[in-house]
Amino acid sequence: MTSTRSSALDRADANPQDFRHFLAGYRAAHPNDVLTISERVSADQDATALVWQLAAQNRHPLLAFEQVDGLQTPLVTNVFASRKRIAWMLDTNVQNLHNEFQACSRRMVAPRVVSDGPVLESVETERIDLTTIPTLRHFETDRGPYITNAILIANDPETGIGNASYHRSMLHSSTEIATSLHSRGHLWRMLQRAQALGKPLPVAMVIGAHPLFMLSGAARLPYGVDERHVAGGLLGAPLDVVKTPRYGIEVPAYAEFVLEGVIDPHARAEEGPFGEFTGYSSDRSTNNLFKVESVLRRRDPILIDVSGGNSAEHLNLGRIPRESEMVEKLKERFPSVTAVHYPSSGTHFHAYVALKQSRPGEARQVMLGLLGWDPYLKNVVAVDADVDITRDEEVLWAIATHLQPHLDVVIVDGLPGSALDPSASGVGTTSRMGLDATRGPHFDGVRAQIGADAMTRAAQLLAGLTPRNLRSAS
Repeated sequence: MTSTRSSALDRADANPQDFRHFLAGYRAAHPNDVLTISERVSADQDATALVWQLAAQNRHPLLAFEQVDGLQTPLVTNVFASRKRIAWMLDTNVQNLHNEFQACSRRMVAPRVVSDGPVLESVETERIDLTTIPTLRHFETDRGPYITNAILIANDPETGIGNASYHRSMLHSSTEIATSLHSRGHLWRMLQRAQALGKPLPVAMVIGAHPLFMLSGAARLPYGVDERHVAGGLLGAPLDVVKTPRYGIEVPAYAEFVLEGVIDPHARAEEGPFGEFTGYSSDRSTNNLFKVESVLRRRDPILIDVSGGNSAEHLNLGRIPRESEMVEKLKERFPSVTAVHYPSSGTHFHAYVALKQSRPGEARQVMLGLLGWDPYLKNVVAVDADVDITRDEEVLWAIATHLQPHLDVVIVDGLPGSALDPSASGVGTTSRMGLDATRGPHFDGVRAQIGADAMTRAAQLLAGLTPRNLRSAS
């Protein structure tokens, strides 16, 4: 599938905040983890289908498509599908990923306003035509093509506090985009303030930028902390920003596309269904309308897509910041906690926590803490530190052999839940459950183990077998 790459994908920009710089560096460091597709593919589900086929083989490479029908740009997707790749971005390893993300994001650095940048190579403020913005259809059940990498930046209309956050978006007309603020997060709060003041909310939509800026957009922050400052911490330098032409919103100078305009608090536009992180097609939406007044783009842009649905990329992008925050909170309060993991099998609704329990009831206390801190979680499983929580089968084994349902299950009802949870009640509340699958103080059993020498000999034996020998053995 590999061939001579198109210029935008092949060029290694000298600026470290440019996506091209990241792509060239990662390709050089991990050439076998970048799959370049030279064959022409369809913008209708082909990229998603390839992501799913590879995931079925437990493969999650970064994907670069040179030719996509209907798009005038190359396409890159699956950037965040691998935890190892995200760790590489932060110059660390998977084992230290949570600590490094928290440490870097805490070293917040204010953006640096620059006078020019590649995103200003083409600026349109008249005759806006959004049909020239590349979009993909990700699932057959989607209402249409979607922008999955839409980071909306806005400022509080009263205080000027900044915010950057992800919101699924689709083309509504040649000058309008339908979007959903279903998270009811900080952007929603700003829109309510704008409505109280009787005016629309100016926003800028960033479509594609350096992966660490994209990761900052998923950070979990209190109101008043600007994700662009977190991006500076992750980058290790101030985020270079330029001001949009109409409203002066500060956007990454090395972004691929930026759309500028306003969200009218009173305007509505239908969007959805869309394949969400739950693995279900969701039409739950706030149906907000973004009226675009300016289009900024690079001369040779790349469409940087986020694979939707319950893909590893979509889940990782949301859960790495959440896991990092939860690990920090839990270990500060409970030193016995050794690891936390949000499995792909549970989308964002399950978490596993491993601990060295020092007293009866501690696992239950840890689970209640996690269920209380993370509003997405419905189920938490606590296991002993020798259980590998990155493997579902290990956790299920612990549940099967350590848990007594009448003693070890905690259920709390009537709590707020995710608006996208298809099992939640019509009023949006959910129950939450903790499963204590630790062995407990009176557990009677010794885990069967194989000696290290025997395991080493078995590994050496397997390494010496040819594929033919292995087929004969099977």
